[in-house]
Amino acid sequence: MHYYIDNKMKDIPKGRSKEDIKSREQIIKDFYAQWIAENPTKQIMNIFLKKHIKVKFLSINETYEKASRNYESTVAVLRLSDILQNAILVDEKPAKRNTRNQKQFEKLLILKLGNIKLTVGLQRSNKDLVQYCISAPQHDK
Repeated sequence: MHYYIDNKMKDIPKGRSKEDIKSREQIIKDFYAQWIAENPTKQIMNIFLKKHIKVKFLSINETYEKASRNYESTVAVLRLSDILQNAILVDEKPAKRNTRNQKQFEKLLILKLGNIKLTVGLQRSNKDLVQYCISAPQHDK
């Protein structure tokens, strides 16, 4: 799989080594930087929810920490706009009050687009929907 950042094609490593994970982390960070430059409002309207889903610093951190662990999730992140716009709500669950990254949320919404899972948090303070994490199932070959 290839993707473009700053007109340079990069390969996404498929392995599970620390180096591969670090490479995927950087790919995700670079992708988000490019995405934010192209989407200065940092949000996309979700068709199903009829609400904007915002991308914040937490979105980037949680996603690169989790999605970089496997190739499929890293590739899924590169479809961010499509996922934010077209994912469909499949479940809701309470946020974990004792988890640092979840305590700001009332609940977590689980949305899916194909086999890609998008977790969105409903913020307590302002009721914003915030992208929390994107992941995809890992397929052993």
